[in-house]
Formats: sequence, structure tokens, C-alpha cells
Amino acid sequence: MSSERRRGRLPQGPRQPAAVQTARWIASPLTLLDDCQRRYGDLFTLRLIGIGEVVFVSAPSAIKTIFLGDPEVLHAGAGNALLRPVLGSSSVLLLDGSAHLRQRRLLLPPFHGERMQAYAEVMQKVTRTQMARWPVGHPFALAPETRAITLEVILRTVFGIEEAAQLGHLSQLLARLLDLLSQPVTLVPALLGWDLFRHLPRAPASRIKREVDRLLYTEIARRRSAPRGTDVLSMLLDARDEDGKALSDQELRDELMTLLTAGHETTATALAWTFERILHERAVRVRVEEELSAQPDGGDYLDAVIKESLRVRPIIPIVARQLKRDLVLDRFTLPEGVRVAPCIYLTHKRADVYPEPERFRPERFLGKKPDPYAWLPFGGGIRRCLGMAFALFEMKLVLSTVLSHAELRLPAGAPARMVRRGITLSPSGGTRVILVKRRDPALCPAQAAPPAA
Repeated sequence: MSSERRRGRLPQGPRQPAAVQTARWIASPLTLLDDCQRRYGDLFTLRLIGIGEVVFVSAPSAIKTIFLGDPEVLHAGAGNALLRPVLGSSSVLLLDGSAHLRQRRLLLPPFHGERMQAYAEVMQKVTRTQMARWPVGHPFALAPETRAITLEVILRTVFGIEEAAQLGHLSQLLARLLDLLSQPVTLVPALLGWDLFRHLPRAPASRIKREVDRLLYTEIARRRSAPRGTDVLSMLLDARDEDGKALSDQELRDELMTLLTAGHETTATALAWTFERILHERAVRVRVEEELSAQPDGGDYLDAVIKESLRVRPIIPIVARQLKRDLVLDRFTLPEGVRVAPCIYLTHKRADVYPEPERFRPERFLGKKPDPYAWLPFGGGIRRCLGMAFALFEMKLVLSTVLSHAELRLPAGAPARMVRRGITLSPSGGTRVILVKRRDPALCPAQAAPPAA
């Protein structure tokens, strides 16, 4: 099919060269999305170097068609191809068809809702330990702290690691690797579809990834002959598919890497945003504190706050599927090979679904289940994030623990802006806060007086 005829079957979009569109997508994705929504509506096409044509979708009815569509036609694994160099080709995020279903079934039991209570003590203990290091009276960025909490939680729950030295070394390597991968010098090649680790083996990120891989394979080998625990790795080592086949070392490595990266960075960013929104909205903060005084672990209102935070500050702007055959969507017949991208950012801003969409109103979710085709922080359909229950449970416990034991406030100034950090939308400045005082003296030694306003 000629490029002109092919283009005629796609929704309209910017006429700029693909290089220009790609540069805009990397530098200021939200501005580009807002501009295209205003000009072209609910369906528009971008042309991106290394990816090709991407049809962005923000109408819940069209998103429903995608999420409920034939998985043999809509390949999410192919849509996530840019993650392959980090996660590996056996990651559940990169698989499609029967291979994806097999892996998903093996991974689901450790993250079933009933198992969450087993992780609660770890989550609360790690949060309190991290809080004890926070300075009193001086502004600091909260995002690095939430990343430290969620990384340690995932290391302890996935590996059952207790030894401080072992935990610290892997934690430091992963934190450094993710920090490097969020920088433009490594982000741009990834977005262009280049494998940084293969083409630049001596780059710092490549060296760190090799060391992380070495540690993961060493731990897998050690644990195969060790007594099983209650951690996720133990469950994965014992898991068998319908044919009685276990996960290979390569499959285990790739799934562990997926859990360690996707399982902590996104939750940490969501926590940083939720703290920012609670502290920015006085009425919300007061109501959260009142609920926590009656329910120390939080109740329905804190649940609603988390859902509304994930709506107004989505962590990932899109999810993607690659078409393996033509697909009828709205008034278009999209051709094979095109990617379709339900746009979380634009869908969450729809006034027809969320009146006054820019306002932070947790009441939207009180006593209501989110629409699975209009509330998309965890994707949807058969590809909805396996860790959704874990992430929501962890967010609630970390928020309730911190807000019950510490009084935080935002420094004077404008609210945080949404900025790109790797593939996530993070708060500018990392959500800078001031710890005014600790409510629990046992958490920390001395209190310092807050600085003068």
C-alpha cells in the first residue's frame, strides 16, 4: 500500500516531518497531546521515528473497542517493544498470545488481593525507617524518598531479602540504572527504538545493567536449591504451567526485572503526586487527617484520594497496541502495522466523563467503581497491570503511615508541574516538602524548629 493511500486511512494529525513530531513528543509530550486534541479531536495520528504511525485515542467507547478486541489482532507486547532492552524478551509486558497468557497465569498468584495483608508489615516498617531520616524544618524532595521506600518494599517482598548489605547493593544499582535511563542521553535512543546496551556496551548504564543481571542470576541459582519462603521469588520458582513446566532462568530474570523496575518506579511517582495533591488541597488534607484519626490505615476517602490523584496526575501518558490485522475503529479502518494508543492523559481530562476535570475532587470516586474505559492508570482489558492491587495497597499504607506520624507542608510557590522522567510523568522538583514535626517521638530523635516563613 502506498504511503499516501495508507495515510488516507488514518485519522488526521500534524503534517510536520516525523523528526519534528518525534522531537516534540520527547521534549514536551503533554503540550503536543493537548494541541492535537484541540485541533483533531478524539482520534489523531502522530508519526514517530523508530515507531511509525501511532493513532492516539481518548474516547472511552473507542478505548473499549481496543481493550475488548481480539488479542491476536491487538498486540500489547509489540506495542511495548521499547522496553525490551531493559526488561528482556521474556517479560510479561513484551509477550503476546499464548506466551503472554502462560506467563500472566504464573505471575498472578503472588499479587492476588488476599496476599496483600502479608506484605503490610514490611510496607509500614520500611516507611517508618525511611521517615526517620527526613530532616525537620528544611525543604527536601519527596520523590527520591518514595522511590527508596517502594524499591526496598519490592526487594523485600519479591526476594525476601533481609541482609542489609545484599539489599543495599542491589538497591543502589537499580536506583542508579533507572536514574540513568531517565536521562535524555539514554531516553532518546530508547524512544527511537535503539538498544543502548547492545550498541554502547561501555556506557555507564550498560555496565550497571550487566552487574544487575549478574546479581539476579546468582540469586536465582542460589534460591533454586534453598528452602522456599513466602516471598514472590519462592512462589515463582515453584510455579508450573498447564504442562508442568517451570519458568527458566531467563524467564525468571526478565520477570524479576519487570517487577523491580515497573513495580516500584511508577508507584513511587504516584505517591509523590498524591502527597503533593493532598498538601495542596487544604480541605482534602483535613478530611484525610480526620479519617486517619478514626482509621489509622485509612478508609474509603483515602482510597478515593488515591484514585483521583491517579486521574489528574497519570504516571504513564499512554498504553499501546500494535495491529496485526486491519481494525475498524470509529469511522476508520486502521491498517495492519499501525500502533493504537489509548491516551490516559487525555481521557482523564474529558469533561463529559469528569465534570470540571482540572479540579481535584476525590468525591468522584466515593461509593463508585471507576469506569474501566475512562480511568486507565493501570491500562485495561486482559493487559491490565498485574500489580494493580499491590500498588494501590502499598500507596494507601505509605500515605496513612506518613500522614499519621508526620506533619508535612509545601514550601511557598507554584504547584509542581508534570515533567517527563524517563517514560513517566513526574512532579517537577520531585514534590518538595517541609517536615514541620513528627507526631511520634519514637520515630526520631530531636525535633528542629521549622524555619521562619
